[in-house]
Amino acid sequence: MIKKMILGAMLIGGITLSAEKANAQMVGGAMMVPAKTVVENAVNANNLTTLVTAVKAAGLVETLNSAGPFTVFAPTNDAFAKLPAGTVENLVKPENKAKLSSILTYHVVAGRYTSKDLKDGMVLKTVNGKSIKITKKGNTWMVGGAKILVPDVMDKNGVSFVIDTVLLP
Repeated sequence: MIKKMILGAMLIGGITLSAEKANAQMVGGAMMVPAKTVVENAVNANNLTTLVTAVKAAGLVETLNSAGPFTVFAPTNDAFAKLPAGTVENLVKPENKAKLSSILTYHVVAGRYTSKDLKDGMVLKTVNGKSIKITKKGNTWMVGGAKILVPDVMDKNGVSFVIDTVLLP
């Protein structure tokens, strides 16, 4: 496949993409576009629907659409499915909003960290006040024990990493 930059656009196999789309990544069958916020991108990914539902139930959409910047460790639907049966359904109930918010903000770090910024053994303070540790096992990066499946999803207000496990504070 031939890639060629032409005045801010990229030509890939005869198809011209804007510079914005050339820098986009695919997550859950959707293009994650750097000009969109963390939430705007996540809404389009079919493997992040449970996360989006939880963010809405916790009342965090406005926060995660704000200027940031944020680094978000985004659990997939499969990650939520690993939790004990009924856990997600229970957490999204209005009476559990504070607990859900605490869990979700444990997946968010203030600032923009890309994979180039991560170091083995690095400890990051999450928005909920607790810390998570970054580790590297072979060629695999982990955050708080969760495997990073897709790194460096660039968002207008930060960067997201798709992970395989829900982090629990």
